[in-house]
Amino acid sequence: MDTLSELIRRIPAGDAQARDALFSAAYGELRKLARSRLRDGGRDVLLQTSALVHETYLRFVRGGELRAEDRRAYFAYASQVMRSVIIDAVRERQALHRGGPDLAQITLDTQVRAALPLGGEQILQVHEALDDLARAEPRLAQVVEMRYFGGYSDAEIAEALDLTTRTVRRDWSKARMLLLAFMQA
Repeated sequence: MDTLSELIRRIPAGDAQARDALFSAAYGELRKLARSRLRDGGRDVLLQTSALVHETYLRFVRGGELRAEDRRAYFAYASQVMRSVIIDAVRERQALHRGGPDLAQITLDTQVRAALPLGGEQILQVHEALDDLARAEPRLAQVVEMRYFGGYSDAEIAEALDLTTRTVRRDWSKARMLLLAFMQA
């Protein structure tokens, strides 16, 4: 029997040791997931791999109830939690850019500003468009979330959602077009 699945089944009964053991057993895979998401500077997010994994764990603990039935569902849920951690980090960073008490106001000329990457703004645009997509096409939103925020490959998404890789690729293509439309609207 899969150790992770057994630990996941023990958690709803209030077994705190199972929750901690699950985190320990899944730590390597969670780091891999976080590392792939934060590759190349994490799309302008100032988080490290370990920080993202640990914050994800803290949110599991604070949330109280783990919403997963098996290994696949656990890592899909971890992907969602990592997305929320990244979005919160971007929002916090943007709030600081808008004028924390210790920040000096600096005016940039238009040439410098045009050369700056979108970074956090782009992540928030994708986040908002993804919420719109989730209302219209929940499975497509799940594919995007796992790929964009979770760093999953097509094969990993197919396994997690019990789909074929071909279906995942079609969903990804369709989702990108819909996201673009939502972001332009």
